[in-house]
Amino acid sequence: MISRLQKRYEEEVIPKMQEKFGIKNRMAVPRLNKIVVNMGVGRAMGDMKILESAVADLTAITGQKAVITKAKKAISNFKLRIGMPIGCKVTLRRTKMYEFMDRLVNVTLPRIRDFNGVSFKSFDKEGNYSIGLSEQAIFPEMDPGKISNVQGMDITFVFNRGPKDQTLEVLSLLGMPFRKKTAKSEQM
Repeated sequence: MISRLQKRYEEEVIPKMQEKFGIKNRMAVPRLNKIVVNMGVGRAMGDMKILESAVADLTAITGQKAVITKAKKAISNFKLRIGMPIGCKVTLRRTKMYEFMDRLVNVTLPRIRDFNGVSFKSFDKEGNYSIGLSEQAIFPEMDPGKISNVQGMDITFVFNRGPKDQTLEVLSLLGMPFRKKTAKSEQM
């Protein structure tokens, strides 16, 4: 079954992008490939229950089983050895990706206190976009009374191609609430 946001991308976003940027081929329009949701749990080195709690929370939020990430380098100052579990992540694709983005944009982000929109500055040189959230309690799937450890997360929107201005336009047409541009933000 096709999700609401995916249908919107196919029917509205692609024609608007072709018109605005003069793209002749539909396949040349930047397309969202995957969304990666990552939780770095540094405190898990001392207590494995914290990591298990983070995996359960991330699984509930995304609707897909989270995988545990392990350290690739040893860092003696942090008492970190190669192969120690230090976080968890989920890679969402296709229908689950669009459903997660729909919930994030329409339900979760507006629940943040004093929310003015997400920043324009979080694009990398390939046009991918990243956001950081400070706690998992803003997701409606989480019960605030049952959260044992407040944990932040990074959400990365990975595109197949496209310069920053085109991927910014795709995200804004999909409903991403960017901050309003002011004279002060344009100077930076």
